[in-house]
Order: sequence, then C-alpha cells, then structure tokens
Amino acid sequence: MLRSLTDFIAEIAGGGRESIAFAENDYRLAAAALLVHVVTIDGVIGADEMGRLRSILAAQFDLPEADAERLLEAAIARDAEAVDLYAFTSVLNRAMDEEGRKRVVEMMFEVAYADGGLTEFEDNLVWRAAELLNISSRDRVQIRKRVRDDAED
Repeated sequence: MLRSLTDFIAEIAGGGRESIAFAENDYRLAAAALLVHVVTIDGVIGADEMGRLRSILAAQFDLPEADAERLLEAAIARDAEAVDLYAFTSVLNRAMDEEGRKRVVEMMFEVAYADGGLTEFEDNLVWRAAELLNISSRDRVQIRKRVRDDAED
C-alpha cells in the first residue's frame, strides 16, 4: 500500500519511481561484490573483465542496463568496505541452493578468464570463495575447466 502511494505521488510530481536499490543482504549485491573482487584482485582492471562483468550482471539477474550499472556501483562500494569474503558468501549461502552457488563460482571464473587467462590470485580467490560457498573441490575444478575451455573457443 505504501509503495503504491509513493508511486502515485512520484507520478503526480512528474518523476518515475526510482530504479531498484540493492540492500546489503541482497544476494545479487553479494554475488556482484565477489565478481568485482575477482576483477580487482590482480591489481589490473581490464576493459575486457569489466565488460564481461557488466554483461554477466545484466544477464544473470535480468536487469536493464541502468540497474546493472547501479548494482555494479553498489558492489564496488561494498567490496571496498568488506573485510573478508564471508560477508558475501554468508548472504549467498542463505539465499541460494547449491546450483545457484555453483553458478556464482562459474561467474567468478568467467570474469577471471575474460582477459584471456587466469592469474594465481584469481584462482586462489575463487578457490577460497568456493570453499566458503560449500562447493566441493571436484565441482570447482570441473567448473574452471569448462569455463577455460569455453574461453579458449
């Protein structure tokens, strides 16, 4: 009811409803922050990785370009203030089933391979995140191999 009232007031005032905001416990923000961490872990933020990150966010979470950009901005801020990976993985563990968590690991590898290769920093980060997401080493290695093979094609 309150939402419809604010929509009505916004419509009368001539503005539309503000685009979606991402709460700190939003699984999309947690996943996006992990992806941002992958992009920044090696100290080189490439255009290929950022482009892949943007397209993954828009496609995976079915977001229009503007909302995907807002999510990315929120994720960059969230990653900058995070102390550890647990802040993100705990949200994902509560919100997602095993297949969803595997998809997050896959997205992390997709972003890491976007620039043509996987650094040891990126690989180690995905390994640590996968452990916190309760993804087995076997599954993580299979995901990495599948993403690497796709990236080479």
